[in-house]
Amino acid sequence: MKKLKQFIKKYFSSFAFYYEYLGKRIFIAFILSVLVSFLDGLGLTMFFPLLQVVDGNSPVDGTDLGNLKVLIDLIEATGINLTLATVLIFMVFFFTLKGIATYLSSVYLVILQQSFIRKLRLNLLRHLNEMSYKEFVSSDVGRIQNTLSGEVDRVARSFNSYFTAFQRGVMVLVYLGFAFVVNPQFAILVSLGGASTIFLYRIIYKRTRGESRKLTTYSSDFQGQIIQHVSNYKYLKATGRVKKYGAKLRETIFNVEAARRRIEVLGSIAGAAREPILVVVISLVIFIQVSYFGSSIGAIVISLLFFYRALAALISLQNSWNTFMSVSGSLENMKTFRDELIRGKEKDGKVEIEQFNESIQMKDISFFYGETQILNDINLTINKNESVAFVGESGSGKTTLVNLATGLLAESKGEMLVDGIPLKDLNKHTFQDRIGYVSQDSVIFNDTLFNNITFWDEPTVENIERFEKAIQQASLGSFLNELKQGKETALGSNGVNLSGGQKQRVSIARELYKDIDILILDEATSALDSETEKAIQKSIDALQGKYTILVIAHRLSTIKNIDKIVFLDKGEILDIDNFEGLIKKQERFKKMVELQEL
Repeated sequence: MKKLKQFIKKYFSSFAFYYEYLGKRIFIAFILSVLVSFLDGLGLTMFFPLLQVVDGNSPVDGTDLGNLKVLIDLIEATGINLTLATVLIFMVFFFTLKGIATYLSSVYLVILQQSFIRKLRLNLLRHLNEMSYKEFVSSDVGRIQNTLSGEVDRVARSFNSYFTAFQRGVMVLVYLGFAFVVNPQFAILVSLGGASTIFLYRIIYKRTRGESRKLTTYSSDFQGQIIQHVSNYKYLKATGRVKKYGAKLRETIFNVEAARRRIEVLGSIAGAAREPILVVVISLVIFIQVSYFGSSIGAIVISLLFFYRALAALISLQNSWNTFMSVSGSLENMKTFRDELIRGKEKDGKVEIEQFNESIQMKDISFFYGETQILNDINLTINKNESVAFVGESGSGKTTLVNLATGLLAESKGEMLVDGIPLKDLNKHTFQDRIGYVSQDSVIFNDTLFNNITFWDEPTVENIERFEKAIQQASLGSFLNELKQGKETALGSNGVNLSGGQKQRVSIARELYKDIDILILDEATSALDSETEKAIQKSIDALQGKYTILVIAHRLSTIKNIDKIVFLDKGEILDIDNFEGLIKKQERFKKMVELQEL
């Protein structure tokens, strides 16, 4: 069984990927396809007695049907005479059943496709959310966005075309089976005629797969460039570089469309070749059947019906397979992307915490990005409801140290404890659920003020009270009163309708609404004017003693009232003291204060 699974995974990797999400339900589609072809074959078989009945000169004996004569024998064994009416009734009956089976098969395939895509999206989202922060920041954002959006749609097309080809393959086998029962010689001719088309399509498949891989690469590049274009639009516009960057985007667009065009051209070739191939092979079969095998007209007609069905199914299979090849690059990318997400999964412990109660302790902590050392031999204790600031020049390790304290990163050496529990044993989600985070670039969603702060909680009486309390704590009361639509006011994309100070207050209110224990302020006021900074600083000062506050600061004016300041340089702690103590003890800190004219 294990070897069989390995064989399928190696030589039928696409089928194995679909099976992973759909399981044995795939085989129901297989059974329905067999049923459609079988009922169609029975309906086609009735054409021979129909010809004999219409001819009127020969009895209906089914001799030219080969082993399919058993169908005529079974009907006659029931006492039913094969007249024009009864033959037509049987034809209608078989083809009606075929129509019902075709409907069920088509609907079931749609259900399978929807189930597959839903499970795939949810699976990718889960793996993305489980990805470690360290792995995420080193990932290609353009590729992530392209894979989760455009690539999923292309994988949906791959599923549809793959199983359409699969169904057509089943039909080919069933029709060949009927043809072999009627006339083994004819079945061999069908096989040879169909096989001859494989060489033409094999060339098309190979080129289509190559173009599909190129399209996936170009699409990921385009998504990444678009993200950067939007994010850096102000800079590009202000510096006159928007056209130059636009030229880079234009080149990528041409690459995307050129690859797409080549795929469509190859698909057109495959489609255009279908009818000529059918006519050529049909002509050859008729000539061989009449000239060399002396087949009767009845046998030829029945043979041609099965042959036409088989060859049409074969050509449809080839066209569907070519469509699958055109999106196979997306399927390969999806499998690789999913595997990368799984490999980047964050290692999490099982110990859950309901509340941060005591302290965060760092013992002999060192941290490396690859071979580059960022932090060295850090020893630090952060107590509950204590306010701690991290200062130092750019690259001193401030942000990395806070990322370690919040569990975003795991220490390379040493040990970090949260309430005495080693970080590696901690269920990080339960810990991080107690953390609020406000950065320099405020996170504002394109939704109402209420939804931005409550994170889409239901507007119950209790939640509205929590919302209003957070508004007051963040000094947003007067702002809310000025809004005509109040808490239902739309804030616009990325808070376009807000000032910098208002954005920061909304971000602070969101974190306070959460009922947190730890509040992270990552250079939260560095981009604000002095007056707005003072107003927000007043709000933050009022929170001291109520929360554990960790501040990454460039403006030293914001940390004058902090309990203790961690002074960092090149990944090491130079000193820990309050504001006045550091001025007295550390000449470098004193110069930093003087340069900022405090």
